[in-house]
Amino acid sequence: MPEPTPLTSRRGLFLGAAAVSAGVLVTGCTSNEPSDAEPAASDRPAAADKPGKPVTIGFAGPQADHGWLNAINDNAEKRAKTYSDVTMEITEGSNDTAQQIGQIETLINKKVDVLVVLPADGKALTQVGLKAMRAGIPVVNLDRIFNSPQAYRCWIGGDNYGMGLNAGHYIGEKLKDTPDARVIELAGLDNLELTKQRTRGFDDALKNYPNIKKVARQAADFTVESGQAKMAQLLQAQSAFDALWNHDDDQGVGALRAVEQAGRDDFLMVGGAGALSAFQAIKADDGVLKATVLYPPSMAASAIDLARALGQGKGVGGLAEFEIPTSLTCYSAVVDKENVDQYMSTGFK
Repeated sequence: MPEPTPLTSRRGLFLGAAAVSAGVLVTGCTSNEPSDAEPAASDRPAAADKPGKPVTIGFAGPQADHGWLNAINDNAEKRAKTYSDVTMEITEGSNDTAQQIGQIETLINKKVDVLVVLPADGKALTQVGLKAMRAGIPVVNLDRIFNSPQAYRCWIGGDNYGMGLNAGHYIGEKLKDTPDARVIELAGLDNLELTKQRTRGFDDALKNYPNIKKVARQAADFTVESGQAKMAQLLQAQSAFDALWNHDDDQGVGALRAVEQAGRDDFLMVGGAGALSAFQAIKADDGVLKATVLYPPSMAASAIDLARALGQGKGVGGLAEFEIPTSLTCYSAVVDKENVDQYMSTGFK
């Protein structure tokens, strides 16, 4: 997502004389080395501090018609349940912007303490974010960013450019000794800024490897069906290449079907997001998929942590500041056979 613009502190409205909470953990965005026995982020006890002021969090997300989006909802709900002082008001997810605006306005009218919003369309929902902030309800903007920094108190989300960058460097290191190496790219939806950022990061990384050339690119639309169809086209058009970067593990399921149907095993594949099926394939190591670059849905659990902190006037444990940051960008770690066991519990279905 685009780098959020810094927001002027609204200490008087939201935080008062805030105290740093040692127990508010921004999980999934700060740690790249979870222990082997560690449960998924949303299932871990969220805070070591004592329960504080009761906080009602309104949560509004888009329709969970994709594995990653479903994981977002699941992470948020599970995280809230680990707090005895948090009550969740959850809307029925919608990809219809007018409907989602109405759902958020209902939460505003209910006077929830904090809002966590993953907008179906950040631009279209900016005004309702502004409305909440003007009503004195701090907004945690999750992933898809509003057009105005005045529409949210804190943004937390993934690093799309970083996904492409890390995928490119991983492939580059694998192919750095391969003369005239050829790579292809299976992107997401080209009308989305996030897709453009992932491609830009990938291309920038490949500039460090003069022996590698990107010879083809197809845009799919984040579904299994499109992944299979577009990958079949790429395989037919490219009789030989050395690596593939696929932007999304959901459409990667279809891409792998096309690879299997074509009987191809002459290249390595890197996925994106962190689906359980991808982790399992990487661990089995009996196909072309060798790694995936995370876009962690645990950011939703962290959004609940941040919302609770805002509602209780606390900061983030481990930081000196009395207030939570304006923005937090999750790291896009590369998961391969060497570290897949550490991340297996975070995989989404």
